[in-house]
Amino acid sequence: MTSRTTRRRTVAVVLAGGTGQRIGLSIPKQLLKIAGKPILEHTLQIFEAAPDVDDVLVLMTPDHVAEARRIVARAGFRKVSHVIAGGATRSETTTLAIEAAAALPGEDEDCNLVFHDAVRPLLSQRVITECVEALNRYRAVDVAIPSADTVIVTRTHGDDGEFITEVPDRARLRRGQTPQGFRLSTIRRAYELAAADPLFRATDDCSVVVKYLPDVPVHVVTGDEYNMKITQPVDVFIADKLFQLASTTAPAHSAEKFYRDRLSGRTVLVFGGSYGIGADIARIAEEYGARVHALGRSTTGTHVENPDQVDEAFARAYAETGRVDYVVNTAGVLRIGRLDATDSATVKEAMEVNFLAPVNIARTAYKYLAESKGQLLLFTSSSYTRGRAEYSLYSSTKAAMVNLTQALSDEWAEDGIRVNCVNPERTATPMRTKAFGQEPEGSLLTSEEVAHSSLDVLLSGMTGHVIDVRRQDPMSLPGSAFESALSKALTRSENQTL
Repeated sequence: MTSRTTRRRTVAVVLAGGTGQRIGLSIPKQLLKIAGKPILEHTLQIFEAAPDVDDVLVLMTPDHVAEARRIVARAGFRKVSHVIAGGATRSETTTLAIEAAAALPGEDEDCNLVFHDAVRPLLSQRVITECVEALNRYRAVDVAIPSADTVIVTRTHGDDGEFITEVPDRARLRRGQTPQGFRLSTIRRAYELAAADPLFRATDDCSVVVKYLPDVPVHVVTGDEYNMKITQPVDVFIADKLFQLASTTAPAHSAEKFYRDRLSGRTVLVFGGSYGIGADIARIAEEYGARVHALGRSTTGTHVENPDQVDEAFARAYAETGRVDYVVNTAGVLRIGRLDATDSATVKEAMEVNFLAPVNIARTAYKYLAESKGQLLLFTSSSYTRGRAEYSLYSSTKAAMVNLTQALSDEWAEDGIRVNCVNPERTATPMRTKAFGQEPEGSLLTSEEVAHSSLDVLLSGMTGHVIDVRRQDPMSLPGSAFESALSKALTRSENQTL
């Protein structure tokens, strides 16, 4: 296997040549927004974050190359070296990609080319890694999954319609996906031979190798069921919901110097900073040199549901330090009970503290964070994925925090403001103890653990993410958004609240 120090370079080719006509769109489907971002941007972000990928080429529908370039520039993708117009057919587009990859500075004859559909935005890092590793042994690699459905072969008999002629053995059938990977020399030779065939037609690249280079084995990497291709209107809906429910694991902890370098001299406002997670965020940030304003009802007399007091807190912090870099809101109330038995005062309190307060904090924070290019950090709970009996107020307002995060991250992207939302596992906080009493030791996260992970998020380049903080996260691999979403949808802890 090629060593890491001498490994073959890998170029990801993102094929974005679709027009969107099949789903009745006036724009290419790869420019359609899902979870606040164009599908193309989601897909490029996967390769930007992939340690096994060195360069990215985008082959875009000719009339929309400028828009694709704007997406790349706005997102700050460093690995995207070229955005060029694709061809009229899939084979023409691949030929253009081969030429562009061969012309990249420093590329040799045997660099890896990994072709991926732009409209598969749920690709996992696991699949990318396994494709690249397979290319150390094989010259061509496909990605496929077993067919869960019986596949039939039919023939049309005039006006009588279709009739089954064959039912292939399902055990041997696979559904092809992307990426498809090749050595540059291999895929180039396959297309040279194909070009000499007047009957040549292809909808994917592995079939070209299979037909024109029959002596080259095409290795199959197991794909993922959720690596779906957005083709039909229902696919847009499903993908949007998966992104809405999906979450990301918290960044890894860094060395002490990292925190000091990035927090020293910065101004941090923490609403809900009297106790629990908020108090620990404030304390740790201050230990690393930040100028912290911890605001709470019982300490500073700051009521987050009062817009005037929120405005005053920002103005005071800015007057004292000349900047506001990070804004955190951990304030919340948890009221359990049937909605029909809940009095109006309790409903009002829940809506004002859990929903209107974060909205007002965000409105006020905007001008300060636009100046500092900082971040707003909100908090949700696992109940945001589905409302539960007797948690109607809490669950609905926590779902609103996720939607607010995703909306603002897109709305404020051009201003350089990052917006994220932390979703902690069951955590030992005074609010939780008040609601549920004492629980078994070791069964909860500590507020300090959540606080430290929250600082990791604040200091990262992430935006628009729901970040899970867990004691042991089984979804620790990057790109596992679907598994995380599916896990939440199917198995919900009864007490997973902030």
